[in-house]
Amino acid sequence: MHTFTPRGVCSRAIHLELDGERVAHVDFVGGCDGNLKAISKLVEGMTVDEVAAALEGNTCGRRATSCADQLVRGLREARAKELADEAGVEAGAPHEAV
Repeated sequence: MHTFTPRGVCSRAIHLELDGERVAHVDFVGGCDGNLKAISKLVEGMTVDEVAAALEGNTCGRRATSCADQLVRGLREARAKELADEAGVEAGAPHEAV
């Protein structure tokens, strides 16, 4: 699980789980509860790129961002971290046993 701290929005954290390039689970902490639960359900199963195409750049009121826009940033960060971790393991870098 990856936790992203959004900036400039009401939600305080976004917990993300990916299955490769697909969104497995999203859970927002804080923010507009009903709307964010709906967004979470709608994006499950989509790829990070599909979510980005639909939600990136979305604003909230006068803010330059929104929880949906921050979700895209969090998903990209989580995917980049997964790819870096995979590259490190493939290159023979030591990794922790789970």
